[in-house]
Amino acid sequence: MAVQYISDHLGKTTGVFIPIEDWNALKEKLRGMSPDHELELVPDWHKMVVQDRMAHYQANPDTGVEADQALDELDALL
Repeated sequence: MAVQYISDHLGKTTGVFIPIEDWNALKEKLRGMSPDHELELVPDWHKMVVQDRMAHYQANPDTGVEADQALDELDALL
């Protein structure tokens, strides 16, 4: 795919030009996909695990930790 990047006067990329043939091919490939398509790929058992964990957190919000702390703890395990 031959794309061209469009930049503003500061050099910041603000857009992408895609040739019409490539655009049409992408549209055809993605035809029928809904915005929730990725959610359909998640197995039901995994959705239940997430729902259970969210319910646990909502009932016990003081058990959560900040993201940085959680990442530090994970790094310490490696």
